Parts: sequence; structure tokens; C-alpha cells
Amino acid sequence: MQCPFCQEDKDRVVDSRASGSAIRRRRECLACGKRYTTYERAEREVRLRVIKKDGSREAYDRKKIRRGLVLALHKRPVPTERLDAILQELEDKLTASYDVEIPSRAIGDLVMEKLRREDQVAYVRFASVYRNFKDVSEFVQEVQPMLTKKRGRGGTPPPEGVKDRAEGGGRPAGGD
Repeated sequence: MQCPFCQEDKDRVVDSRASGSAIRRRRECLACGKRYTTYERAEREVRLRVIKKDGSREAYDRKKIRRGLVLALHKRPVPTERLDAILQELEDKLTASYDVEIPSRAIGDLVMEKLRREDQVAYVRFASVYRNFKDVSEFVQEVQPMLTKKRGRGGTPPPEGVKDRAEGGGRPAGGD
């Protein structure tokens, strides 16, 4: 395995563990001493194909979904290991539910479902791009169920004189 930092081909496996349908290996480069993670997966005989909205088909690309998750989770408190686990859970569900061809809508909906449970800010980010909202009212309709659910679970009202963010308020004056 070539080190992503120094490109040397001298490493040792420090830790191995199962991660869904993959093996996660933690490696240490013997040349530069840095550590990195690799994943080993069984190659499928039949490659998955994605049916796009326009009806065309293309090969399933794990990197595209990972890129979308990374953008949605940017600066959110979700560790990289959890990101990889989410990606693996998505793939496991897709391969269990579909034989060869997967509608792109099914992939997007499943990503949104995972993000809604993992991180609501990441969910809203992903939804705003995926659903391609035409105006703010569509955006508010998407977020409203989360706000209602949060208040229904005993969410505390904002302090006297401070507007709730959902009602157009921002941070309290003088706060940082």
C-alpha cells in the first residue's frame, strides 16, 4: 500500500476491524511514521448502475456520494469514521434493496434519511441542494416538521424578549 503522505510503499497494519461489508485497516508508514486508514471490500461481480432523472444510466460511484456527504457535514461534529460508516450503511441498504439498477432518487432519499437522523444541519444543507428549492417557502416547508417535532419533545421556549430563530430571530443582542 502506498503512503498518501510520502508515497513510499513501506507500511504495517496497526489495527484491523470489520466495518459493515468492508475491512477497515489502520496503517502506519514505516518511512515517514504517519498513520492512515484503508478499506478492503469484496469486488462485486455485477456492477451497480444508477438510473438518472433523465433516464440515462451510469456506473454507481461511491466517491460522488461521499463527496455529497462531506459537503453536507462540513464543519459539523461528525467524525470521519462515522461518515464512512454512514456511507457503508447506505451501500449495504442499496445493494440489499436493488439488484443491478438503482434510481438516483432512491439514493438521494436514502442519503436524506440518514442525514436527518445524524445531523439536522447537514440534512438541511443536503436537502437544499438535492431538492433544488425554488424559494424560501419550499425550504421552510421542508424544515417545519423538524421544528415542530423538536418543540413537541419539551423544547424550551426562548427567553423573554428574544425571538425564536424559527420565527426570524437571530442571536440575542450583545451575545456572541
